[in-house]
Amino acid sequence: MKAVKFAKVVGTGNDFILVDGRNGRSLGANPARFAKEWCDRKRGIGADGLLVLLRSRKGDARMEIYNSDGSRASMCGNGLRCVVWYLHAKDHGKKEITVETGAGVMKTRVVQNERTRIYMTPPKDFRLGLKLKLNGTLYQIHAVNTGVPHAVFFVSNLEKLETASLGPVIRHHKFFKPAGTNVNWARIASPHEIAIRTFERGVEGETLACGTGAVACAVIGTVLGKLQPPVQILTASGEQLTVGFRQEKKPWEDLYLEGPAKILFEGVISL
Repeated sequence: MKAVKFAKVVGTGNDFILVDGRNGRSLGANPARFAKEWCDRKRGIGADGLLVLLRSRKGDARMEIYNSDGSRASMCGNGLRCVVWYLHAKDHGKKEITVETGAGVMKTRVVQNERTRIYMTPPKDFRLGLKLKLNGTLYQIHAVNTGVPHAVFFVSNLEKLETASLGPVIRHHKFFKPAGTNVNWARIASPHEIAIRTFERGVEGETLACGTGAVACAVIGTVLGKLQPPVQILTASGEQLTVGFRQEKKPWEDLYLEGPAKILFEGVISL
């Protein structure tokens, strides 16, 4: 029987199982199956996803991401922020950390106790003002890739949204084939404040927060002239994320995502 050490980590309500494989220990040939089994909230540990740390020649570590359904993701903002706090806690208190991801090598830093900031790659694949017909109603939708694809709706009321029914329809819509998209609804409170809800691809449900989704909403809102950085983002967990950037010299310079990250507990799984 094989013993695998893990840490349960959480960033703004987004929770993950983190396995540190830098010492040569691995999950075997099928980490996707491990993610699907152990992220189950009734028969496993329970999590939105699995984060696997590996050695990297390009940074302090490499992060692989598996959603709770076993699918791979190239980037996860809150997951990366949790990885940064874990590396800080385990690797002699280092505060400036680089992590290799599927979306590129990310620069990060520890801001204060249990609070981390990650510097994002520039957003791409903007599609603004798309018309989407859902259940006979025409909606205006915007799309952008902030490491993974996101659709963004601006709404006046978040509480009445039926994300369980709307989310899958948009996530699999022909506009976003073949890979599909994450779906975000944002309500603007002021030019520097929004609240959001997110239906995440791979989790196939609403999560309490989504880091790349928060960045997508802030970026799209800025492009449309609705928001100005820095933007405070209230997530469904009740905690806040901050998205900031500069645009004096080049677009999206120093684009960052900042917020809380914690190690909840550690344990051992027998495989």
